[in-house]
Amino acid sequence: MHTHQNQIKSTSKAAIMYNPSIILSLFFALILCSGLPLTEAAGGRWRLLQKSVGIAAMHMQLLRNDRVVMFDRTDFGPSNLSLPGGKCLRDPKAVIKVDCTAHSIEYNVIANTFRPLMVQSDVWCSSGSVFTDGTLVQTGGFNSGERRVRTFEPCSTCDWKEIQLGLLARRWYATNHILPDGRQIIIGGRRQFNYEFYPKSAATQKLFNLPFLAETNDNNIENNLYPFVFLQPDGNLFIFANNRAILFDYTKNRVVKTFPAIPDGEPRCYPSTGSAVMLPLKLDAKSIEVEVLVCGGAPKGSYTKANRGVFVEALKTCARIKITDRNPKWVMETMPQPRVMVDMLLLPNGNVLLINGGSAGTAGWELGRKPVLNPVLYHTNNPLGRRFELQNPTTIPRMYHSTAILLRDGRVLVGGSNPNSLYNFTGVLFPTELSLEAFSPSYLDPEFSFLRPAIQYPISPAKVRHGQALKVGFTVPGKVAPTKVSVTILSPAFNTHSFSMNQRLLNLGSRAFRLRGSSKYEVEVTIPGSLNVAPSGYYILYVVHQEIPSEGIWVQIA
Repeated sequence: MHTHQNQIKSTSKAAIMYNPSIILSLFFALILCSGLPLTEAAGGRWRLLQKSVGIAAMHMQLLRNDRVVMFDRTDFGPSNLSLPGGKCLRDPKAVIKVDCTAHSIEYNVIANTFRPLMVQSDVWCSSGSVFTDGTLVQTGGFNSGERRVRTFEPCSTCDWKEIQLGLLARRWYATNHILPDGRQIIIGGRRQFNYEFYPKSAATQKLFNLPFLAETNDNNIENNLYPFVFLQPDGNLFIFANNRAILFDYTKNRVVKTFPAIPDGEPRCYPSTGSAVMLPLKLDAKSIEVEVLVCGGAPKGSYTKANRGVFVEALKTCARIKITDRNPKWVMETMPQPRVMVDMLLLPNGNVLLINGGSAGTAGWELGRKPVLNPVLYHTNNPLGRRFELQNPTTIPRMYHSTAILLRDGRVLVGGSNPNSLYNFTGVLFPTELSLEAFSPSYLDPEFSFLRPAIQYPISPAKVRHGQALKVGFTVPGKVAPTKVSVTILSPAFNTHSFSMNQRLLNLGSRAFRLRGSSKYEVEVTIPGSLNVAPSGYYILYVVHQEIPSEGIWVQIA
């Protein structure tokens, strides 16, 4: 096994080698000289980016201008970041009735700086997704925010705008997903066994019942909040709640298929929080196969026991299912560690990163224990039993209300962790965490710079059409293996409570490989023609060579 892990590492490392962008290069050089703590080993590297951004990053979304919008909640006291210009939020339902501190920020990835933003209602445990024009549309929350719709446009001076009654039902712990026609569907939430759409038309000015959410609701516990939702190539939605899933036609409000329950029967959704991804869709195949991977969670009864001070070991299993099979079945796998409140991120090369969380207890106020500091790399295409690789640990526990997202340069931005009902920095097991870190997966290791592609064209941001043939030019310093070059596009996710909404990675393959000069190459790919496969919007395009991704470029599929 030790030899095999070394082989995995040798095929999953690469250089920190950025595009010839002066700004990015200077930024990276400054970080190297900054004196901020760096930990590194064979399995990835950690760097502290900010000791404090003033808020606990409970929700995160990367936007097309390489800025990340983050926010926590407005009803648990003042943050450590003041609002500018004497601005104050007045909310009679909040702990502080007049709060002049920020509960949202915009983080500039390239400059490693941040600025305060002002949300006008409580965004606690809300949800969201990005519209086709790049605007973040964010919904729900608690008390004053439970029926709000908020928008944030990607510009350097923009701030939050809010629509007071944009929703028909209170949405707290709901899940959002972009649809092929550009609308969002908002599914579930606490005591909401239904869904609705935004924006609304005359035909959708109502709630649509979804009995599946009631069927998966455990009395007094739930275990079906923040359901895992993925848009399928056939236009239906895969919806997972608790320990089972359906294929759902939201246009006709009917269940198309019911999948078997996960064999162990254990819950995977909030508060027994695991996570899930739809594995990369390979679009150069004759037909598109769809697989879903669900990992972590907490055994039945864990939430009740944790509230009594008994913290049960988290689940150590993942379950993988090929939902396009005629008779799909879950295949169980074993992780290196038990894990609850785990985030799962699709990496540009198609592998999955498991990060954050604990190994005992559940989600909820002070209900998690035993932080898991090591990320785990899941090698999607490896044989069963050889897919997990332990990574280098952080030193900062990331428990309840932690977040993680993939950045365009291939790093993973990590923040948050506040299992306390207020901002609390002393006298608690896990203090409120205001820092930001970056985890660099092993594909960014400098010793493999000769394998790392650098995209020359198209120029970012590029605008492409559905079904368009696209030529992608790139350089590679070392010898290139043409059969191991592919192009992937990633839809950046809205991350909160261990689930990345709207996350999808499309493997476009490559064809017509050409040598264009010394160390210069070109491949041709086809942008998906189906809105079900690739809804219109902004994606990050990568060239991947022997599992080593380039820095990405922004592409808008219109």
